[in-house]
Amino acid sequence: MNLDAMLADLEDLVLCESYSSDHEAVARSARVVAAQGRRLLGADPEILVIDGVTHLLWSFGAPRVLLLGHHDTVWPVGTLREHPWSVADGVARGPGVFDMKAGLVQLFHAAASLPSPDGLSVLVVGDEELGSPTSRPLIESIAARCAAAFVLEASADGGALKTARKGISRYELIVHGRAAHAGLEPELGANAAVELAHQVLAVAAIGDQVGSSSRAGATSVTPTMLAAGTSTNTVPARARVAVDVRVPDQAAQRRVDELMRALTPRTPGVRLELRGGPNRPPLDPAASAGLFEVAVRTARELGMAPLRGVTVGGGSDGNFTAGAGCPTLDGLGAVGGGAHAAGEHVVVAEMPVRARLVAALTAYVLTGGTAGAPGGGDTVDGDPGPPPGLAGTGHVETGRPEAGDSA
Repeated sequence: MNLDAMLADLEDLVLCESYSSDHEAVARSARVVAAQGRRLLGADPEILVIDGVTHLLWSFGAPRVLLLGHHDTVWPVGTLREHPWSVADGVARGPGVFDMKAGLVQLFHAAASLPSPDGLSVLVVGDEELGSPTSRPLIESIAARCAAAFVLEASADGGALKTARKGISRYELIVHGRAAHAGLEPELGANAAVELAHQVLAVAAIGDQVGSSSRAGATSVTPTMLAAGTSTNTVPARARVAVDVRVPDQAAQRRVDELMRALTPRTPGVRLELRGGPNRPPLDPAASAGLFEVAVRTARELGMAPLRGVTVGGGSDGNFTAGAGCPTLDGLGAVGGGAHAAGEHVVVAEMPVRARLVAALTAYVLTGGTAGAPGGGDTVDGDPGPPPGLAGTGHVETGRPEAGDSA
């Protein structure tokens, strides 16, 4: 892997801003990503525009391995003026460099180094930072036919792989009230803002019921964005609150959903409307266990530092691949930090190292588990548990929710 070539490709991607909510920016980014993939993979992608969002798919025969990433970012167009692209002292900076444009570069260079791409699918979606509303069916359809999915999302702290993720539910609770003049006849109104205050406390009480916490294995229920009213002298007729939910398993996801749908109004004359629900299923540790053990042994054979696996609170498209029944290993992308923040950065020396790891893991599965992993002869085809003969040599721990995750 040539680091200079990888940095040139990374610069091209970062300089093409790709804010998720700007479909034109995402389309421009898709053209840059397509050109990079065309050069390195030797094939044109299928360009899929769904509800205005541009996704890219490379397919080489019947799918066996899915390499998965996204080219959209959380950064509005123009952010480059405040946080320009730079490389200094071994660190690359710029909007989206860590989440996850460096991961895309590593993906393409890893795939380009394979002896044969037969059995490989490469999917780069354009709406992951929004929860993948248009790409989810595509992700699940491909993953359901694959023996493994490798997700090039950014690593956890210190380069750790993400071996489990919490599931995510998203809600918007809307209060419909009745407007009135706040000075002349407020009693004729039904104050949606007052009712919203009651409901925020009720949502917080749901969190208390389920032991809300960011700890691994715990559920969190968090009211986030609030809005009410149209003017300072009008009783608000409408108010709303967004609620973020993170769950360790599907039973917890169902329980919170039941409690959210059981909310009732406290203020006469108002009506509640609940939108949303479960968004991403949890990525269960069992879905990554076998691939993680292969990765640990492969990394050791490649002379890499020992790999760690962590549980994180953030979600990714790896939640969808695992939910589709595909063994999934996440966090194989860039090493660095500061995703979604001004200090976003990538340790550039790790880019070729991680790309070699992804290439070895991909070759291992593409050849039925007989190549690319130390010892040979093991297989992960359809088996989310550790392959025979692989002892628990890796280190798996729980960690804080990753800021670098999109959700």
